[in-house]
Amino acid sequence: MGFGHGHGAPASGTAAYAYRRRMAVVLGIIVSITLVQAVGAWLSGSMALLADAAHSLTDGTGVAVALLATLIAARPANAKRTFGLQRVEILAAMTNALIVGVVAVLVMIGGVRRLLEPSEIDSGFMLAAAVVGLAGNLVSLLILRRGQKESLNVRGAYLEVLGDMLGSVAVVAAALVIIATGFLRADAIASILIGVMILPRAWLLLRDVLNVLLEATPKGVDLDEVRQHMLDVPGIVDVHDLHAWTITSGVPVLSAHVVVDELQLAECGSESILDGLHDCLAGHFDIEHSTFQIEPRGHADHEYAQHE
Repeated sequence: MGFGHGHGAPASGTAAYAYRRRMAVVLGIIVSITLVQAVGAWLSGSMALLADAAHSLTDGTGVAVALLATLIAARPANAKRTFGLQRVEILAAMTNALIVGVVAVLVMIGGVRRLLEPSEIDSGFMLAAAVVGLAGNLVSLLILRRGQKESLNVRGAYLEVLGDMLGSVAVVAAALVIIATGFLRADAIASILIGVMILPRAWLLLRDVLNVLLEATPKGVDLDEVRQHMLDVPGIVDVHDLHAWTITSGVPVLSAHVVVDELQLAECGSESILDGLHDCLAGHFDIEHSTFQIEPRGHADHEYAQHE
């Protein structure tokens, strides 16, 4: 006696899709920042500003990849890909994390070299370019602030801009130190700090991506609590083979084998029980795509594998 009941997200229902226009605006801002910082680094000779420009370039690449993945993920599902291409967003977030990590290492290597062999810097150009970058990053953060709470893809873009903003702060501080004291190694120290700030957030994003790819239980979902809520639905006597995972950000799914009382099933019918289960999960755990197998007592003894 197997019955399925599910409510899938629409093809354009990924969390990042709603923020695609904002991501496009941020991409334009980042490209402008990168050009300003690159020219400023060339004119000033600042390693920190060059590091920040390289970071901005990876930010732009990351946001472009994230935006493209968001549009691809909105394509409708078909018989070969029953969830469509929604997980492309997660692959894009993983790509962003890896790119950011590599850039962090390269920036720190360049900073160490400049620390050992400092060179002359035009701190005026350095400061002006850093301030422009800082202003652009602040605007970008405000644009993405809401979306980063709902989508790993948008969060990846948000974290990249956040790291770039912190890098701009470090470059501004280094420029001011050089102007005030003439301490040229402040430029190298700032570039190393930029690398140190980038690396941890790359790992945090990669960790979240791996949790999705390894089909870990979604954040905020306690399976013991879910099972108890399901058992509270009239007619349910047991729940086993309970699984919950995430297709992409904003699309959690759940499946379970549900043992029902035969008298309750005969009296109310499977549709009533399934509707009760779905309403329970959607109301308490924000899980709208769910699949249930309805079973009579004793059916689990005939199943090949069972997971509590």
